[in-house]
Amino acid sequence: MLKNYKPKTAGTRNKKSIVFEVTNNKPEKSLIRPLNGPAGRSNGRISVRHKSRGAKKFYRIIDFKRNKFDIPGKISSIEYDPNRGSLIALVVYKDGEKRYIIAPESITVGTIVMSGEKVEFTPGNATRIANIPVGTQIHNIELNPNQGGSMARGAGNFAILMAKEGNMAQIKLPSGEYKKVSVECMATIGVVSNGELRNRRLGKAGINRHRGVRPSVRGVAMANPSDHPHAGSYKDNGIGMPSPKSPWGWKTRGVKTRTRRHTNKFIVKDRRK
Repeated sequence: MLKNYKPKTAGTRNKKSIVFEVTNNKPEKSLIRPLNGPAGRSNGRISVRHKSRGAKKFYRIIDFKRNKFDIPGKISSIEYDPNRGSLIALVVYKDGEKRYIIAPESITVGTIVMSGEKVEFTPGNATRIANIPVGTQIHNIELNPNQGGSMARGAGNFAILMAKEGNMAQIKLPSGEYKKVSVECMATIGVVSNGELRNRRLGKAGINRHRGVRPSVRGVAMANPSDHPHAGSYKDNGIGMPSPKSPWGWKTRGVKTRTRRHTNKFIVKDRRK
């Protein structure tokens, strides 16, 4: 649910935050790990720009593999996770083990979830793609069998199972790309929770700093050409070169930099076309 603010300050004038419907404010101690050290740095040097540690938080260990088969688990609580956009759910299995999973939409405390070969096709249950009917909305999809879910995990995202041909399935991803995946890969039924995240407005730059995002400066706004290829007196009349460059001089914006010769065969339809 979105919350609007009265424009009492500049930071609240356009602010829209999300009121999370969580049932527990403290994470399970056995499933958290500290996030220590700097962010975006290697031996003290910046290796990834525009990153900082941000507010202190713990990492929640999420079960992306869903490999606890044929043992029913009960949703104990719905919790907020500062490391991702979606909510997470604490599952307590019949044998006493506790695991976090990505919470799908419409899941509530007390719901029974399970992973295995014979499961109901209700949100939160996980099974192999071979068992899922065509046209089903799925998330947390494995790219390779037993690797753990890596696709369609963001808030409000889902993929659609379009077809199954032999030992391969065709999936429409949230980006619009059609991709082939082995039917032996695991996937979870349903849509990822917290779809309203895209409507949130932070309101001020300070909130982004709390989230671990440092400021970024456009190249054309820099004064010295030693800082960026676009820098200098080009603020009002383009970038001064035929093609845009990165701060290190290579071509960017529209130039493909990734070679996919080994994985192109799995892409049925590119998201750009």
